[in-house]
Amino acid sequence: MKMNHSPASAALRPPHTFRTVFPVLALCWLAVFFDGMDVNIYGAVMPHMLDDPGLGLTPASAGTIGSWTTFGMLIGALTAGNLTDWLGRRLMLVASVTLFSVGSAICAVAGGVGLFGFGRFFSGLGLGGLMPLCLAMVMEFAPPRRAALTTGLLMTSYHFGGMAATGLGLTLTPAAGWRWVFWAGALPALIAVPLLLALLPESPGVLLARGERDRADAVADRYGLPRPTAVAAPAAGAKGRLAAVRALFRPESRWATPLLWLASFCGLLLVYGVSTWLPQMMRAEGYGLSSSVSFLMVINAGGIVGLLIAGRTADKFGAVRVSAIWFVLTAAGALLLKAQLPLGVTYAVVAVTGVWLFSAQVMVYAATNSVYRDSERAAGLGWVTGIGRTGAVVGPWLIGSLASNGNQSWGFTTFALAGLVGAVAIALVPLARRIGRSDTQAPAPVAATTGASTSGA
Repeated sequence: MKMNHSPASAALRPPHTFRTVFPVLALCWLAVFFDGMDVNIYGAVMPHMLDDPGLGLTPASAGTIGSWTTFGMLIGALTAGNLTDWLGRRLMLVASVTLFSVGSAICAVAGGVGLFGFGRFFSGLGLGGLMPLCLAMVMEFAPPRRAALTTGLLMTSYHFGGMAATGLGLTLTPAAGWRWVFWAGALPALIAVPLLLALLPESPGVLLARGERDRADAVADRYGLPRPTAVAAPAAGAKGRLAAVRALFRPESRWATPLLWLASFCGLLLVYGVSTWLPQMMRAEGYGLSSSVSFLMVINAGGIVGLLIAGRTADKFGAVRVSAIWFVLTAAGALLLKAQLPLGVTYAVVAVTGVWLFSAQVMVYAATNSVYRDSERAAGLGWVTGIGRTGAVVGPWLIGSLASNGNQSWGFTTFALAGLVGAVAIALVPLARRIGRSDTQAPAPVAATTGASTSGA
């Protein structure tokens, strides 16, 4: 029987608050928690893996494997959007969690660098698809005027996952070996997948794009969301995807789009370069093995604090402004880490750097809300994350190349430069939008035979 959602029944739906959409936000939070755990596992156990003669891992191959992971993430991020048209966001999230869980299990049984690298690439396919899907879900379900705060809350889960990975690296690896940490990375398939299948709703916008108006309205009414409209629904199919990409370069956003891509590139170079190499870089600076690994936990703890601060600050002052300032502070923190400081001071610098580093990138995502229209938001966010993944590929490889030549300390300079370039790129976005709007308001040329000119409105 066809469902009938009258205006009267829509009026009975709950208010659109954090409480009404909590189940969706909590499930996405759990999925990103496991994402953060999987991404950070490699950095947390890398020093132990380099000391394992049976595996044959070297600094150069370690950096290459880190790039294989993020290359898989690039493919996953760019592929997930097209598969979402067919499977929907809910099943794509389930597939993403399954992929990186299986990849972790492959790493756990790998007898050499080749199979281990394949396992990390396989994990990357799932990791790359998961983040943009969860971000799109929480932005769609977020309460009014709380997109930046909701995004920040979601991303705290990534850093809790990073802290969990570091805890496993510090406790499980010395007692049982690094392989058991990767076995722990296979647990999401047993924990998160059943919960996502049972409790996560489909996106109302995706349902509407697939022609399922009744289901879209039912989900919106259940969670207190405005019912989706045709302009807010993402276009389906290859033709719709191409049109969505072209829309990112309409006059109002054609200059802002490449700047967002550049800022995302720099941000993800920082995030994945640090997540992969910070323990080994600190170890090369003369810190002990346990201290070097624990720096990864400290910087993720700082990331949690930073996201809570950045989300509220961005809702008040704007995500663009906050991201630019945070990038500059990240650059300053990276340069301080290059100096030889007492251990306690180093911990403090690492923690404060974490406050700025991770939320600078997340606020780039939040800034897409002010650049793109509702119908462009999913495509805009997907391409900002997808193009940014090239930075995630470059970061681990570049630091690995420096490490193989004994120049780990240059990694901190690289991070500082990435922070400064990211700050400039995101800071120019408002100017780029103004230039785009002025282009659309430019006076239309008159016929040449009149010899006259007109003034713009």
